[in-house]
Amino acid sequence: MIASGTLSGWRSAIPFWVSFLLIPLIWATAFVGGWWLLLVPLSTWWAFAVLDRLTGLNEDNADPNTPDDVLQWYVLLTKLWTPVQFLTLYGLIWYATRTDHLSGLEEFGLFFGMGVISGTIGINYSHELMHQSSRLERWFGDVLLAMVLYSHFRSEHLLVHHRYVGTPRDPVTARYNEGFHRFYTRVLLQCLVSAFKAERDKLARKGQPWTDRKNPFWRYWALQGGMMLLALVMGGWLGLALFLLQAGVAIWQLELVNYVEHYGLTRKHLGDGKYEHVLPRHSWNASQKASNWLLINLQRHSDHHYKPNRRFPLLQHHTQDAAPQLPYGYPVMTIAAMIPPLWRRVMNPRVRDWRRQYYPEISDWKPYNKAMNPRPNA
Repeated sequence: MIASGTLSGWRSAIPFWVSFLLIPLIWATAFVGGWWLLLVPLSTWWAFAVLDRLTGLNEDNADPNTPDDVLQWYVLLTKLWTPVQFLTLYGLIWYATRTDHLSGLEEFGLFFGMGVISGTIGINYSHELMHQSSRLERWFGDVLLAMVLYSHFRSEHLLVHHRYVGTPRDPVTARYNEGFHRFYTRVLLQCLVSAFKAERDKLARKGQPWTDRKNPFWRYWALQGGMMLLALVMGGWLGLALFLLQAGVAIWQLELVNYVEHYGLTRKHLGDGKYEHVLPRHSWNASQKASNWLLINLQRHSDHHYKPNRRFPLLQHHTQDAAPQLPYGYPVMTIAAMIPPLWRRVMNPRVRDWRRQYYPEISDWKPYNKAMNPRPNA
């Protein structure tokens, strides 16, 4: 076990700061243009896939009882990203709409790369921030989500996904044999509706209408509207179009990860709308070292669902006895997810092995495959 004292110094945290290298990289590609614009997506998808191969797995666990004041370098990382991404996004909008050396295709490539950053890093960091008790951190998380027009993700994730993961009530749990493209079109609408209903029902339990000012959707809409207006002011209609492009790419990146995290994993229905408690076995675990540096241990997703409030440096690796293991890190698995026949070839046998390992008593999986089991009780 990694002692708490080891986590207090900047040296232990520095590998997780690798995401900040993407900022000078995207600015450099904006200045140069051309094929160099491919460097940002290639560095996140391909370079870290290679680095995972070279660095292997990190199966060491930190002391989960480490207090926050020891983790200052890790906490600073996620807090600092919000202003850095804000300045980068709007700085690029201002620059791209005023320079004359970027063609329309190059502008597309630049903001595709920006979307990869705001999705792979920004939404991931917002996920870490929204789980914290600090009001400032949760606000930073809201700002990051507003920059990609996906503010409702906070409500959906905290009120629906964590509570109902692995059941028919969770839109984000990808079903067995469900290809990513079908999953993606399904969750875009279902998650928005689910998030709104969750907040509406939360207010209704207090005797308040959905129009009450406490409904966070008012904040979501105001922040998102402000972000689009700022893009319009900074770059005109082209600036707004580029902003929308990066937001769309970021959402796609998020839902690719959501697809991978729980594909085919379901909680056992105990009857009468009751389901077993969430366990590490209900999320795919991956402890590839390099990609967990980039993604601040998001791939230790089994432990995150087991203990949602743990900060990222304290997330635990779970062995095959406790949680199913992905064969590769997210950079490789998300690419595979875009090719459904390849994905099914790699993952369907692993889902079947998981079922035999954890639920040998279940003989009929059709209700689980098609989300036909009763919805869980509220």
